[in-house]
Amino acid sequence: MTFENSDEGGESTQELQNLIKDVWIDSYSLCSSLTGCCLVSGFNGVYGKQIHTHVVKSGWGCSVFLSSVLVDFYAKLSGVVDARKVFDESPVKNTVCANALLSAYFDGKMWGDGLRLFRSMPGLGLCYDNWTFSVGLGICSGMYAIELGSQVHAKVIRTIYDPGSDVFLMSSLIDLYGKCGLVIKAKQVFDMAGVADVVLWTSMLGVYGRNGHHKEVIKLFKEMLAKKIRPDGVAFVTVISACGHTGQVDLGTEYFESMARDFGLNPSPEHYGCLVDLFCRAGELEKAWNVVNNMPTNVNASVSVWGALLSACCDHGHVDLGKFAAQRALELDPTNTGVYVLLSNMYAKYGLWDEIEQLRKLMHDKGLTKDTGSSRIEVTR
Repeated sequence: MTFENSDEGGESTQELQNLIKDVWIDSYSLCSSLTGCCLVSGFNGVYGKQIHTHVVKSGWGCSVFLSSVLVDFYAKLSGVVDARKVFDESPVKNTVCANALLSAYFDGKMWGDGLRLFRSMPGLGLCYDNWTFSVGLGICSGMYAIELGSQVHAKVIRTIYDPGSDVFLMSSLIDLYGKCGLVIKAKQVFDMAGVADVVLWTSMLGVYGRNGHHKEVIKLFKEMLAKKIRPDGVAFVTVISACGHTGQVDLGTEYFESMARDFGLNPSPEHYGCLVDLFCRAGELEKAWNVVNNMPTNVNASVSVWGALLSACCDHGHVDLGKFAAQRALELDPTNTGVYVLLSNMYAKYGLWDEIEQLRKLMHDKGLTKDTGSSRIEVTR
C-alpha cells in the first residue's frame, strides 16, 4: 500500500503505525522472527539476541517451541554453549528441542557432548525419533564407535516402524558402517532401503570409494544411471576419482563431460581436481595442465587441483612445473603443510638439497610444523 504526500495520506500512515503498535506479538511471531534472523545476509546474531531478550522479559521463555528455535538459533551462530544454556533453562523440553542441540553438537564435532545428551534423553522423559537416531548415528560415525553404533542400529530396528523408508536414517547407517570399514554391512543396509533416492546411492558410492573399492564405485554408478536416478555433484566426484584409481581415463573424461551435457551440472573445483588427478595418475601431465590452464573464469583452481599436479610432477620429474604448482597452491593456502611436504619430497627425489634447506628455513620462519599423524581404534574388553 502506498500513500500520497497529503494530509489524508499522513493520517492514514499514522493510523497504520498505531495499528502495528497494538498488534500482539505471540510465540509464532517470535519463532518466525528468530528463523528469519538466521536467513539474513551477514548473519551475526544481533537481532536474534534482541528478540531473545524480549522473550525473557515478556515471559515467553516457558514456550517449548521458542526454546527449540532459540537452541537452533544459537547453534547456527556457533554459540553451542549458549544453546546448551537455553536448553538447560527451558522449563519444558521436548524431542525437537533436544534434536536441535544434538545437531549443534554434531555440526561442531563435539562428539562427547553429543553422546552424553543422546544417552540422557530417556532420563529427561524424551523419546527418540528418526532425526534423533540419524544424528546419533552420525556422532557414532564421527567417533568411529562401531560397537555403540551397532547398538543404536538395534534400537532403531526395535523402535522405528519401517526404517528403510527414511532416506536420512539409512544414509546415516551406511555412512557409519562405511567409515568403520564394514563395507559388506553397509551394502546390506543399502539393499534394505525401501526408497531409490540419490542420497542413498551417493552414500554407498562414498563407502566404496573411501574403502578403495573403486571398481565397485563404477559398477554401482552405472547401475544408478540404468535405474534413471539422477546423480548429483558428489556422486560425480566419487566416480571420476574411481576412474583415476582404475586407470580408466576415457571413461572418467566421459563422465566429467556428461555432467553439463546430460545433467546440467556445472563442474566445481573438486570435479576439476578429480579430472587433473585422473590425467596425472595416467602420466598425461600435458592434458592435466591443459585442464588447469583452460578452467572457466568463474571457477578457480583449488589447492587440491594444484596439489594433484604437484604430486604428478614429483612422480614424473617435471620439477619446474611442480614448483609452479606449489607456488600457486601456497598462494591460496600459505599454511598448508601438505604442500610443503610434497615439494620437499620432490626436491629430495631429484637431489635438490639446497632447495630443501631453503624450504625448511621458510617453514621455520613462518612457524609451520608438519602435523602429527594419529589414529583411533575401538578396543573391546
